[in-house]
Amino acid sequence: MSKFSNFNFAGHKALVRVDFNVPLDASFNITDDTRMRATLPTLRKILGDGGSVILMSHLGRPKGKVNPAMSLKPVADHLSGLLGKPVIFATDCVGPDAKARSEEH
Repeated sequence: MSKFSNFNFAGHKALVRVDFNVPLDASFNITDDTRMRATLPTLRKILGDGGSVILMSHLGRPKGKVNPAMSLKPVADHLSGLLGKPVIFATDCVGPDAKARSEEH
C-alpha cells in the first residue's frame, strides 16, 4: 500500500516524475505503453480525490535542444486515452507556457 493512499489530494496539485520514455514507431505511435499503464493507479488516485497532476518526463535525450522527434505530445495524447480525460500539454517545462498550463486546473 502506498504511503499516499490515505492522503486526500482534493484542492492540491501533485508534481509527479514519471518515466514515459516509451518506444515510438516511425509514425509516433507508442509501441509499448507498459510504463504509462503502471502510473495509472497513482494518477487516478490524485484525480479521483479532486486534485490535479503535473507530470514530468522526457523522451530520448534532446541535449537541451528542441527536437520535435522527441516531443512528449504523442505520449500526452495516448495518456489522455488511457485516463479517459484530456491531458493538457505544455510546450516546455519552464516559462510562461508551463506556468499557464499548470494553472489551468
